Amino acid sequence: MTGPTYWTSVTGPLGPLLLTAAPTGELTSLSVPGQKGGHEVRDDWRRDPGPFREAEEQLAAYFAGELKEFRLAWRTEGTAFREKVWAALDGIPYGSTATYGEIAAHIGAPRAAVRAVGGAIGANPLLVVRPCHRVIGADGTLTGYAGGLDRKVRLLTHEGVLPG
Repeated sequence: MTGPTYWTSVTGPLGPLLLTAAPTGELTSLSVPGQKGGHEVRDDWRRDPGPFREAEEQLAAYFAGELKEFRLAWRTEGTAFREKVWAALDGIPYGSTATYGEIAAHIGAPRAAVRAVGGAIGANPLLVVRPCHRVIGADGTLTGYAGGLDRKVRLLTHEGVLPG
């Protein structure tokens, strides 16, 4: 990616959300405080809320219970395997969950690839927007979430998967 990385911070029920965008305006990451592998503002980034207006509106609508599917332009950079896994996340509907094994099967990976699928999901740069919080363990347990299990519980409760 050439050119500046734009960033802004948006207040939300999960804490301040850090959003970054490419010079062309596509969303490149959404991080929460304390996120494993999350971003922190760098000196060479440019603060500008302009590229994020649509993302802010859609996030507000999502947290207000008015939006179930994000329609944002985004650009992520990962290995071909990670991109496949991340694309599979987009197919998990609001209010639903999938297991790591189901994601592996969906992308045509062998059952033994479940750990690699988990690693790719953990590296998802677009928390909330790309719904990695909807992936659970084969036994129904709420396994890891880069943003913290408390946030995963809040998101799944918000979507009606868990009782409120």
